[in-house]
Amino acid sequence: MNAAPEPLEFAEVRVTVRGRALVDGVSLRVRPGELVALAGPNGAGKSTLLRTCYRALRPTGGRVLLGGDDVWRMPGRALARRMAAVLQEGGGDFDLTVYDVAAMGRTPHKRSFEGDGETDRAVITDALAALGVAGLAGAPFSSLSGGEKQRVLIARAVAQRAGTMVLDEPTNHLDLRHQRDTLTLVRRLGVTALVALHDLNLAAAFCDRVCVMDGGRLVAAGTPAEVLTSELLAGVYGVEAEVTEHPRTGRPQIVLLTGPPGGPGPG
Repeated sequence: MNAAPEPLEFAEVRVTVRGRALVDGVSLRVRPGELVALAGPNGAGKSTLLRTCYRALRPTGGRVLLGGDDVWRMPGRALARRMAAVLQEGGGDFDLTVYDVAAMGRTPHKRSFEGDGETDRAVITDALAALGVAGLAGAPFSSLSGGEKQRVLIARAVAQRAGTMVLDEPTNHLDLRHQRDTLTLVRRLGVTALVALHDLNLAAAFCDRVCVMDGGRLVAAGTPAEVLTSELLAGVYGVEAEVTEHPRTGRPQIVLLTGPPGGPGPG
C-alpha cells in the first residue's frame, strides 16, 4: 500500500542559472491525491521546476514543500519514502536486470546492504506486472527498447510506494496503449502526482488540473476546460487549434490546424 498522499507546494520558487531566470517566482499547490499536468512549450521551465522537487537542482529562491516540510531540509531517505520521481533523462543504461532496476525503488525502505524480503519481492513483481514488463524481469535493462526502459523506470517509482509522484514526460517513447495504461495507473494509485506532459490531449483526458508555464512563469492554472482554450494555445504555443468537447468523455479535445495563428486553415 502506498504512503498517504500529501500536498506538494511550490512557494515563489525561482531558479537562476548564469543570470537567467529559468523558473521565475512560481507558486503552485498540488492537493493530496490530485493528478496535475505541468504543460508548456520547450524551454518553459517545466523540467527545471520538477528538478527542485527531487533535489537535483536547488532553487535560488522560494521553497518546495511536501506535506508542509521543506524538501531541501529533509534527510534523503525520508524524502524518498514520501516522494518518487521518474526523470526525463531515462536513467542511463544500467548493467543490471530489469528486476534489479525496479528493485531500486525499495532501497529507501531498507537498511544499508539489506536484501529483498518477501514483501519487497511481492511489491517489485506487482510493479513490473502493472507496467506490463514482468516477462522481462530477467532481461538486461540495457537490451530494452526506449519504451520498455521507460516502463521499467516507472515500475521502479511505483515500487517505491511513495504517496507523491513527480513524473517528467513519463509517456515519452510509449505507444498509445501504454500512454493510456501509465496515466490510468498513476490515477488508480491515488497518489499526489505532478506530471510534465507535452501531449495536451493526454493532459485533458487524465488530469484534474492543467498548469501551463511559459518563459519560466506560471501563466495559467485550472481545470482542462478552463485552461486549454484556442486563445491560450495561440498565445503560449503560437499555433491555431480548435478545442471542442469530446462527445463521450466531456473533456476538451484539441485539433491542431495548419498554418500560423490567424492564417488559413486546411481547405
